[in-house]
Amino acid sequence: MPDTPCAPLLLGNQPGSFPHSVLAERHPAIIRQVREAFPYEPGQHRALDELLANCTEGAIEPLPADAHDRDLWETWGLGEYTGRSWFDVPWLWSESWFYRRLLQAVGYFGPGPWQGVDPFRPFKLAELDSAETDEELAALDDLADRPAPEQAQALLHGSLWGNRADLGFRLSAEGARAADAAPGLVADDSDRLWSLLDRADGATLYLVADNAGRELVPDLLLIAHLLHSGRIGRAVLHVKPYPYYVSDATTADVVDALRRLTGAGGAAAAYGRHLWSALGDGRLTLRAHPFSSAPLPYAEMPGDLRADFAAATLTIVKGDLNYRRLVGDRLWDPTTPFADVATCFPGPVAALRTLKSDVITGLDAQTEAALVAAENQRWRTSGTHALIQLRDAP
Repeated sequence: MPDTPCAPLLLGNQPGSFPHSVLAERHPAIIRQVREAFPYEPGQHRALDELLANCTEGAIEPLPADAHDRDLWETWGLGEYTGRSWFDVPWLWSESWFYRRLLQAVGYFGPGPWQGVDPFRPFKLAELDSAETDEELAALDDLADRPAPEQAQALLHGSLWGNRADLGFRLSAEGARAADAAPGLVADDSDRLWSLLDRADGATLYLVADNAGRELVPDLLLIAHLLHSGRIGRAVLHVKPYPYYVSDATTADVVDALRRLTGAGGAAAAYGRHLWSALGDGRLTLRAHPFSSAPLPYAEMPGDLRADFAAATLTIVKGDLNYRRLVGDRLWDPTTPFADVATCFPGPVAALRTLKSDVITGLDAQTEAALVAAENQRWRTSGTHALIQLRDAP
């Protein structure tokens, strides 16, 4: 981002800040919830207790010598940050490191009987099987009679606001309170998004998923509609290679969501069957690149991933974490143009995001002033506002 003024990198070492509350409050809450969700054995209990003490009061420690991904994490900065407080390294790095260490504590990477057992699965399934999901899927029957463009716009907004189902967000104090402010878009490039897809013949859409459950379902519905209507010819869905950020979607979560759709009846089941068929014939492809769980911004993505994204007509990145990785996890002036700070991405890119962290770009001055007047700075993290932003040229 050579032509963009620098902005402070977000750290977690300022008491009262949102990053500090995540490290000091949300992460301990996640450890307690994971511990209670499974009948873990004494060794796992000890490892979780040690992680709790380490992440709140200790220093970053190296991975075991035999860790399968030790070399990868060394290239991602572990050597540089070892021995430093979790609160004094970049917040994006510290958060990602927490989830890597949590999986290690519960035996996810094995070998052993708990290898591959997702510690967040009970929370994901509860979200997927909720009455709210039933209501949202039933509403698809009414949508089926609407014109295709109206369906597409409704499903785009469903994918956007589905991000409010983020389980990690709801575990924090901010997310647990009922929001008083009315939701609203603070930036909306949806017309430009549709125009970009419509200009391409047989467009290829990439979607970088964020959360499983009630967010992944509308992501899948959007893809299914665009494939079925012919607005795109192919879709690629990027998911995480292992459980991450409590509710981030993995391949297993995609399968669970598809089964939820196909078992729902009505229009939802038709969407599910179409997606199942699309996976089988290659119109829909899954990716789970290691960098998807890296503690780094997209500016540092490896060459093979850069080439993959460059092949897309449009890539949609979903959610707060992907937005932070796209523009850089910095405290930008909110009026900094989105296109100026998303230059790292190798092709046209759109961000669909509800606001749950301090990072924000691309607002006009009037919008920012109105938000601050109404809510001070809480609008940045409350999840009651959202954006659709597009940068259509690399």
